[in-house]
Amino acid sequence: MTARDEFDTLAPEFAVSVNASPLPKEAMADLIKLSIVDDVDAPSMFTITTVAWDTRQMKPKWIDDELFREGNPVQLSFGYRDRTQSALSGEITGVEADFPETRPPTLTVRGYDRRHHLMRSRRTRSFTNCKDSDIASQIASEANLRPSVEDSHVVLPYVMQHNQTDLEFLGTRAQRIHFEVAVDDRTLLFRPRKVAAAADLTLRREVELLSFRPRLSTLGQVPNLEVRGWDPSKKQEIVGRAEPGQAPSMGTTTGPSAVQRAFGTAPSSRVASPVQSQDEADSMARQGFSEMALGYVQAEGVCIGEPRMRPGTVVKIEGVGQRFSGNYYVTSVEQTFRPTGGYRTTFSARRNAT
Repeated sequence: MTARDEFDTLAPEFAVSVNASPLPKEAMADLIKLSIVDDVDAPSMFTITTVAWDTRQMKPKWIDDELFREGNPVQLSFGYRDRTQSALSGEITGVEADFPETRPPTLTVRGYDRRHHLMRSRRTRSFTNCKDSDIASQIASEANLRPSVEDSHVVLPYVMQHNQTDLEFLGTRAQRIHFEVAVDDRTLLFRPRKVAAAADLTLRREVELLSFRPRLSTLGQVPNLEVRGWDPSKKQEIVGRAEPGQAPSMGTTTGPSAVQRAFGTAPSSRVASPVQSQDEADSMARQGFSEMALGYVQAEGVCIGEPRMRPGTVVKIEGVGQRFSGNYYVTSVEQTFRPTGGYRTTFSARRNAT
């Protein structure tokens, strides 16, 4: 182990439990690949791929085993030399067998985190005199999940869920106010995007970071944003505004500031939206502006297996030039472990400044 990393990266390890019991040694020996696709805006998915042929008895195995029945809870962890860290807790939702012509059969077990409980049915209903965080708490309780929500502050007179799944509806509400919806085991998280948070880890070019591809674009960036609605009771327009300086910056020059400097005549963006109060319009303008600014720099990267890398966290990138070095907000992560190929982490990230 070197001073640069708390893990001994020469000895990657993983752990899988099904029904709260470790995966049997026979299944571990047949393992071909473990993969987790973890996303900040969608249910996280895992796959477990094994050899599905018993060479002694010359017949399929694992395919009919109760171990991989639908609904069984699964816990996956990754790490190094007896120091694994939980990466996903979910449930089996499907299995897929493959009987190729020239290779042994395989079985792929698929599942999702418990956000899939919020995708099971569509509803039409209304909520009155409550905050988006109150709605998130109610939906979590209905799905037998523990709510862990941060206050969204603005009280809404009326909110309609129209022929949407709970996850679609909650995602729409979160997007309006720059929040994110996640699940940690049996806990539903409803929280602001942690764009301004301190970095959880650092990746350095040619040390932990194996490849990195950032892209900067001013398209879609505007110097200010207006959200306009109508107050029928007062018979007057509601206008919420946001501009550079109101959103937390991940660098020296934000995307909106760069557009203002380079293209001084760039028009502002106006959004017509059903808002019910000035507070809601102001909040939507600020959060919409933050979401827009976060698209200024987008990047994909691959690093040595990093169990601490999670969507919704902030990672610091070093050694890629002054413009692209700095903090990035991680939007998706794929953790992959192959007994014959080792442990790698692929990620996507965004940044609102350079």
